[in-house]
Amino acid sequence: MKKFFVFLAALGCITALSACGSASSAKYTPPDGSLDKCTLRFSWWGGDDRHEATLAAIKLWEQKHPDITITPEYGGWDGWTEKVSSQISGGTAPDVMQINYDWLVSLSPDGGGFYDLGLLTDRLDLSAFDDEVLSFGRMNGKLNAVTVSVSGRGLFYNSDTFRKCGVSYPETWSELLALGEKMSEKGCCPLDLDIQSGGTAWYLAVVRVQQDTGRQFVTMDGELGFTEDDIRAALDFYKELEDSRVIRTVRERIDEDGNAALYQSPSFIDGRVGGVLEWGSSVGKYDMVLPEGTLQAGAFLRGDGGESGGWMIKPSVLYAIAKDTDYPDEAAAFMDFMLSDPECAAVLGTTRGIPASHRAEEALEAGGLLNGLARDSDELLSELDTVTISPYMELPRMKELCNTAIEKVSYGKADTAQAAKELYTSAEEYLRKVRK
Repeated sequence: MKKFFVFLAALGCITALSACGSASSAKYTPPDGSLDKCTLRFSWWGGDDRHEATLAAIKLWEQKHPDITITPEYGGWDGWTEKVSSQISGGTAPDVMQINYDWLVSLSPDGGGFYDLGLLTDRLDLSAFDDEVLSFGRMNGKLNAVTVSVSGRGLFYNSDTFRKCGVSYPETWSELLALGEKMSEKGCCPLDLDIQSGGTAWYLAVVRVQQDTGRQFVTMDGELGFTEDDIRAALDFYKELEDSRVIRTVRERIDEDGNAALYQSPSFIDGRVGGVLEWGSSVGKYDMVLPEGTLQAGAFLRGDGGESGGWMIKPSVLYAIAKDTDYPDEAAAFMDFMLSDPECAAVLGTTRGIPASHRAEEALEAGGLLNGLARDSDELLSELDTVTISPYMELPRMKELCNTAIEKVSYGKADTAQAAKELYTSAEEYLRKVRK
């Protein structure tokens, strides 16, 4: 990827407190260099493919380290941020955590919210990672987390649906818009974009405007990069997707699916929804619910003039250790296993994307396992002039503000000019507060 890693900005506010198996007052256990018998808690979110692979990896770890038991805690993405934030603030956080990009901003603004992994290099080998990759997890000079993989949201299509409708995968925005009418005649739509915590609807609209303007919606230092007119253009594009029958309206999605995630939706499973916008590291959950080989990676859409920029990348997930774990050596050893152990890599595959660890990536390559949708999407993405997504854009409140604007436009409660003005004002005010 040509425009790659940018150092992570810092801000937010929650102190991380945790313990190995029990809540405790704030404390700090220095590493002692030994691996003791203990039980560690490990938490992550994802789909069934990730859950199954991770549970198998834990089983492999316990075969190799019978004195160190891993208690798994896992679930879907919706509500996961709130759950872990409550655990951290309540002193009951897991010892090892899969964390999201923006959590470093909100949970460790001064670098003190998670354990400083730089103190654990006797057990955590960082030589398999590029310095640029490691920079994603640094806060205030401390290594709070290690990037598991770098990913971008790509377009993935149900090949059976497109074949039934007699159409090809789009390569430009105009081609995508033209598909709505053609596929709706067969009772299908080309895509689905949610306004849940994933925020794919706003994401795609932002990509379109970033590609047209060269401006970033939110900058890496937390400034609003879009003008009010840019925001209106994004909302106009979203409304055009609905009006062209490229996507279902918000009301239609709720009426048909309720609060179910798209990969659990009958509309997606039976092929009435022909495509999804998803991170390459997370697309496996969609692949699992369709017949093998049905879901395929499509092109990253470009403008009619050939413009291909605007698409974004970020650390898909990172691993961190609770600040006050009783077992830092053991937690670091388990993290090292999950990140770079060749046998573990073979078990996990690409359920968290293409590994950032060179050791894990080489193991997958050697075993013929570096394939699938994550690899296909990654190869397509590598040809683009990508933008590193701002962690501030990932903050839940920012997503909520953007989704509210889209919902108002979709339900006809506001036109795009009014919704853009409201979003511009509220987003600028919110970002100004969190930068303080």
